[in-house]
Amino acid sequence: MTFPDPSTAFDRMLIMGNGGAGKTWLARRIGEQLHHPVVHLDDMHWEPGGYGIARDRALRDEMVKAAAERHAWLMEGVYGQLANMVLSRTTILVWIDLPEEECIANIKERGIQGGETGTQFDGLLKWVAEYRSRMNNWNSFETHARLFSAFSRPKFLLSSREAVTDFAGRLSTSIDEAIDERAQISE
Repeated sequence: MTFPDPSTAFDRMLIMGNGGAGKTWLARRIGEQLHHPVVHLDDMHWEPGGYGIARDRALRDEMVKAAAERHAWLMEGVYGQLANMVLSRTTILVWIDLPEEECIANIKERGIQGGETGTQFDGLLKWVAEYRSRMNNWNSFETHARLFSAFSRPKFLLSSREAVTDFAGRLSTSIDEAIDERAQISE
């Protein structure tokens, strides 16, 4: 796995994948390393404090567009429609495509969050299980595969938990090496 120069390629990274794939974990870890703000598309899609209550679409879209206009960011989410809105500004794309069983296990491990009810949690598990079978849906394997295939800049497909962890570790090493190189040049 070879990385492009972190100082430019990683200015605006988008991480997409199914619920429970590890997008948030990876985004937080890389965001800390790059010192980029992490944008969670869930925070834009849902009303604050209102789990399961979608934000007005026009407002949500404006929030996503404004976030994408920043110089540097790390954005993560399952929302193919929102990912599509920011792809022209994205400098590197990461698709985490884990088996649904792993995603479901990850969600069960983290448990109910943010005011979610047991019924909503069960609905989330069902929704995650249907990732590959949903057709003509922005939040599906089908859409993520299409967006990934069409993206012409650097991109990475991570298909196992080990690949996600390896990606984070190698990126960390790549960033450290780039910082060391810059320090030696300026000495």
